[in-house]
Order: sequence, then structure tokens, then C-alpha cells
Amino acid sequence: MFSLPTKNGERLFEVITIGETGEMISARNGLKVLPTANIKDELELDILIIPGGYGAEEIEIKNQIVINWIKDQKSKVKIIASVCTGAFLLAKSGILDNKSATTHWLDIERFEKEFPNVQVIKHVKFVDEGDVLTSAGISAGIEMSFHMVKKIFGVDVAKSTAQRMEYDIEI
Repeated sequence: MFSLPTKNGERLFEVITIGETGEMISARNGLKVLPTANIKDELELDILIIPGGYGAEEIEIKNQIVINWIKDQKSKVKIIASVCTGAFLLAKSGILDNKSATTHWLDIERFEKEFPNVQVIKHVKFVDEGDVLTSAGISAGIEMSFHMVKKIFGVDVAKSTAQRMEYDIEI
């Protein structure tokens, strides 16, 4: 989604994928992703989006190296966001303490139980806490992304991006 927004013919985002080591990542259903960078690289990011899924909620949540890296990025980026259960990693790093957040409906009870310092908002697509955003799931993450584009570049860019994607959304 972030590869599409343009203004005056110029791309507005440079999208990269970051892995812990830079080695191939195995995603859902055997999808293989080769990261552009790894967490040891000196990166200057404006936005960091933490994906969710089984890897986030069951594996990376126990990976203190990744949790510490996410925590460190909070002071470096303008916006940090999560999609689906990526919110577990933001919460584990302390970024969501005393903030409102959401996650996938299947995991919301666990999220509330494990992170009592987070005010969990149910039945919403996403929560915007200014520099921290969380979305409920995959399609909710798309809606959160449109919201971010609108927030940064305005409604016209968000609408033209939705049109290019043939995505029906009220912006």
C-alpha cells in the first residue's frame, strides 16, 4: 500500500523490510521474504510498522533482542504502528503503556490479560495515539495505512491512493 502514494509523480514513501539478521524470513503459508535490511543496520526511518501473526504473538514476543530494538526505535521514528498482533510486540516493549490500543479480535482477551497497562479498545479498526497506531487485523491495517497517508500527506493523496488500489474506503 505504501508503495503507491505519489504527489506530482513522485513516490512519497520508500518501503523496506527489516529482519533481525537479514536472512530469509518464512512467513505464513511458506511465503519467503528477503529483508532489505537488518536490525543492526543504521537506519533512518520515519515510520516503522510491526506486523503481526503467529510469529509476532508466539515467537518474537519471547525474543528480547527484537523487543529491545523495537523499544529503541520509538525514540527514533516519527510514527510506530502495528498490524494485528504486532501490538503484542509494542506492548511487550512498553510502548503501549498508558495508551489506548487494539489488536485482532481473536487475541483481544489475551492482550488485555497480559498487558494491563494498555487501555484496550474493542470493535474498532484502528487506534491513533498520535505517534503510535495499532490496527485490529490485516484489512484494518490497510485502513490504518490510509489514515496515516491522510494524516501525513492529506486527503487528496489518500483518496488517489485508494483509487489506484481500487479500494473502497471513506476517507
